[in-house]
Amino acid sequence: MSVMDKMILKEITLPNGLTPYILSKKFKVHTITIARRRKRLEKEFFEKEHTFCIEKFGWRRVDFFISTTAGKSNQVANDLLRLDEIIFVGKSIGQRAIDLKVEAIVKDNAHLLDVLEVIEATDGIKNAVWSEIVSIAGKKACPSYVLQELFP
Repeated sequence: MSVMDKMILKEITLPNGLTPYILSKKFKVHTITIARRRKRLEKEFFEKEHTFCIEKFGWRRVDFFISTTAGKSNQVANDLLRLDEIIFVGKSIGQRAIDLKVEAIVKDNAHLLDVLEVIEATDGIKNAVWSEIVSIAGKKACPSYVLQELFP
């Protein structure tokens, strides 16, 4: 990766990064060159995700943490993904009792209870607990020490 590419990546990650115009002056290249490189680098190194703000329409996003019986994590994951309410299933490591993290969209507490009952009745599930984010205290894109190591 070139010095220019690293500089562009670093600027993309900063809240008030340099504009393509300033970068083009710094590297003595046309702004179109910077724009092309930025587009390629964003495609290669960034995960782009559009998250629908369902909360603005009265819906809720809920996380389930599920422990499965031995060897059934994949089967359970596939079974849960068939449910309309489930939008994400990820296999996890770490806490011994949690094999899957599942995200669901529900309308209210009654809907949440219905989904939880379907999940708990699914073959291969030992236990399921749920959690819901009620407010965001803060959010960071990437820790500064990672950026410093990547772009000294």
